[in-house]
Amino acid sequence: MTQTRTTRLERGRSALGPALALVHTGRAPTRAVLTAELGVTRATAGAVAAELEALGLIQVDARPAAPAGSQGRPSHRLAIDPNGPVVLAAQIHADGFRAALVGLGGRMVATAPGCMTVPADPAHIIDAVVEAGAGLLRETGRRCLGAGLAVPSAVAEPDGTALNPLHLSWPAGAPVRALFAEALAKSGVHGPDGSPVGGVAGNDVNLAALAEHRHGAGRGAQHLLCVATGHRGVGGALVLDGRLHTGSSGLALEVGHLTVNPAGVPCHCGSRGCLDVETDPLAFLTAAGRDPGPEVSLLQQSRDLLRSEYGDPTVRAAADLIAGRLGLGLAGLVNILNPDRVVLGGLHRELLDADPERLRAVVADRSLWGRSGSVPILAASLDHNSLIGAAEAAWQPVLDDPLAALG
Repeated sequence: MTQTRTTRLERGRSALGPALALVHTGRAPTRAVLTAELGVTRATAGAVAAELEALGLIQVDARPAAPAGSQGRPSHRLAIDPNGPVVLAAQIHADGFRAALVGLGGRMVATAPGCMTVPADPAHIIDAVVEAGAGLLRETGRRCLGAGLAVPSAVAEPDGTALNPLHLSWPAGAPVRALFAEALAKSGVHGPDGSPVGGVAGNDVNLAALAEHRHGAGRGAQHLLCVATGHRGVGGALVLDGRLHTGSSGLALEVGHLTVNPAGVPCHCGSRGCLDVETDPLAFLTAAGRDPGPEVSLLQQSRDLLRSEYGDPTVRAAADLIAGRLGLGLAGLVNILNPDRVVLGGLHRELLDADPERLRAVVADRSLWGRSGSVPILAASLDHNSLIGAAEAAWQPVLDDPLAALG
């Protein structure tokens, strides 16, 4: 019996990563579905599920209750182990940072927000966000298998440098990945074998798109376009067949610098009237005649205004103006990229929720493909999706090869 199980496991070992990914994204809730998705025998699927359970990554319910009226023996149910390991996820934005511990399945285990003026030296805030995450690890006692950092800048590959942090005072080309790795080592964030965890860094909207594709409004899309405005500026990302399209050096989809108002305000990039400065929270507050205050972030001030005072004609007119400019930019992107779904995040999600038909009508009127009504435009469904996306990047080595990642 032992030899038979070992043989099955050896045959299924290459399926451990794909199997974990299926459970992680909710596509294999039972062993029967896992068997079908992997294209293996029931015995092999059982051995694979048992090994993932032994690694502390999933739970297997061998005696699930049968639904009322069903016949036959119900299949074993598969779920992420709620007490399993985590990764440290970190996000830096124009108004501060947030650190979190995120388990498999995109589940937030603990979070620690931090507000501070972002200094010109990126090392200071990276040290602060990592120390906040390390504190969460000490408090929870969780095993940490990796770390991911989201930043409001294109991150050039292969060096991991923040090429154009326009809304921060950082120098161009700041080595964020190296600084993140140094901060992790200094804070004593170690993996299961006692060595420092690996750290990955990426653009915040790219990572948000990855999270939405795996766990949110983009789930199931083959060609997902994500456009979002956070605390400042506008970013975009494209997920093709489950993988981020980052271009030859990590710099693809800088959609914030599409011109949507040729007579508009100057942009940080040197152009004028870009999405980046025409549809972000500051643009909305300015159009609504409101002076931003220092008490909360620009994004939160914009959300509060839109939710509480949308009936005010001035606020409604400002929302209509921003939605029109955003729709113009989206239409151009739809014409070029032909996505099968568009997901909007940040303030853009709030604009869509406030008046969904306004934005969709502009895209349909300006886009060849939009006129057919075949491009759904949806609101992002995950809170803190950039954080969850940073966690997804950190989880990727485990999803690729669970045995190697866990030593």
